[in-house]
Amino acid sequence: MSSVLWQGGWATRLRIGSGLVLFAFAFFHFINIGLGLFHTDYLHGMQDGRHAVTRHDIGSAFLYLALFVHTGLALYSISQRRTLRMPVSTALQVVLGLLIPLQLITHIVYTRYAHEVYDVNDEMGYIIILMWNSSAIWLQSALLLIVWIHSCIGLHMWLRLTDWWSKTAPYLIGLAVFVPSFALAGLLTEGRRLWMDFADPFLRDQYIDHYNWPSQQDFQALFSIKSNAVTAFWIALGTSLTVFAVRKLLRRRHSVRVKYVEGPEVVAEKGMTLLEISQANGIPHTALCGGKGRCTTCRVIVEDGADALPSPSVVEARSLAAVGAPRKARLACQIRPTEPLTAFRMFRPDGGRQRAHSSQGQERKLAVLFLDMRGFTSRTTGQLPYDIVFLLNRFFDAIVPAITAERGVVDKYMGDGLLAVFETPDTESSARAGLQAAINVSRALVQFNQRLEAEGSPRIRIGMGLHLGDLVLGEIGAAGTATRTIIGDAVNVASRLEGQTKDLGVELLVSSELLQAAGFGGDQSGLKSFDLRGVTRPIPALPVTSATDLAATAAE
Repeated sequence: MSSVLWQGGWATRLRIGSGLVLFAFAFFHFINIGLGLFHTDYLHGMQDGRHAVTRHDIGSAFLYLALFVHTGLALYSISQRRTLRMPVSTALQVVLGLLIPLQLITHIVYTRYAHEVYDVNDEMGYIIILMWNSSAIWLQSALLLIVWIHSCIGLHMWLRLTDWWSKTAPYLIGLAVFVPSFALAGLLTEGRRLWMDFADPFLRDQYIDHYNWPSQQDFQALFSIKSNAVTAFWIALGTSLTVFAVRKLLRRRHSVRVKYVEGPEVVAEKGMTLLEISQANGIPHTALCGGKGRCTTCRVIVEDGADALPSPSVVEARSLAAVGAPRKARLACQIRPTEPLTAFRMFRPDGGRQRAHSSQGQERKLAVLFLDMRGFTSRTTGQLPYDIVFLLNRFFDAIVPAITAERGVVDKYMGDGLLAVFETPDTESSARAGLQAAINVSRALVQFNQRLEAEGSPRIRIGMGLHLGDLVLGEIGAAGTATRTIIGDAVNVASRLEGQTKDLGVELLVSSELLQAAGFGGDQSGLKSFDLRGVTRPIPALPVTSATDLAATAAE
């Protein structure tokens, strides 16, 4: 888990660490403000507790170091970008992050700086009175929302790499909405109470004396400090953008010209793949596998400049050979032009955006279950078609809920059998779901057979093949009639494993790859290696007489 959360270079880890420190400060600060909804003593009591940490020399150094590091790394990342094109979520994160210092500087100057230099008692009441009945209250309320949204986006972008985040995120959305709402409600309640007191001349004098209210000259000095700090931030931001622009101009001196047949002509940086060049310039370019060289949908015919390209790598050559690609065909995700190039895109998303999107497909490593009824032909010989349909529907009604209960989806029914896929958030949970579904199907079949025997009908036997492997999920078919389905070697392996159960006289064959991913702790001494037709490598799998035996074995 730690390797997932802390992957990346030193800059990434520093940004994450500093961001977590600032998030913790913001969270407790907002909860502190929200306590004004109940009583002033609660509000000031929690503030005193927070100040014991944040106003301590070590706590202060840690907090402000995190603030400067996080801001500095943000400006540094802007200067190092190759392009300002970015996903909407990233752009929103950047814009909100740049808005924060503009208001945060004002807050820090009139609170912490005023406290340290002019001995101002910057309790929450002082802050609220200072802002109330002016535009500052709206600006600081906006700052609260900006900080919180920026923090939540950052937290989501970080934790989405974990297995558990997608499961808990829907519940945490409520907390994400509650915190700023609670803070703003506390601010409104305490602000109205304080402003009513402040309107009383006698109480106003007491408040001014209690807070050691800055004089007019002090406020002018504070305003000057705030203006200089904001100017310094603008200079830092301008410097980052200048570095970005200069680096871009220097890179253009080391650029390459790419012309697309039936498309635009662009100038791009050397070192980028042709697919990256297309994406950076908003040029439609199909790439189903995401630019990993595992498909050929991004392939192009290089009409000019092919001789200047290096020979295809092993990965690229194998993919091109698999589809019998013509001469001069290359994969856009694998070639990096260094000389002028003219390329023809063999596949492009058509004008129907929905069709282009739905047909892109998604590559996942998931569990696949192939199930077939044994002796169906001999069992139904001589029966009426309606009776056969009735039996099949009763059979599927009995076993399919055991699959869907584990988030499995029946991809297709094939007469007396079916193909199911377990599309869970990650590979491990998919393997566990597939294994549990096979056990549940076996249990459901036992109960179904008991009903058949009570009716005087023969029992039903099944064979199941369960495997974990790479799949492509997407809509396949003509536009308007395409259905979502799965294809890939894993389907073939699961089907072949199911076929082997008949010769072995077992109910289930489950691959060792799935057992390992599922964390199966039962006896695996019976593993055998199977040479399956149409499968290039032997598949180790465990024969199981009855799938319910897996539950008993794992529990031992």
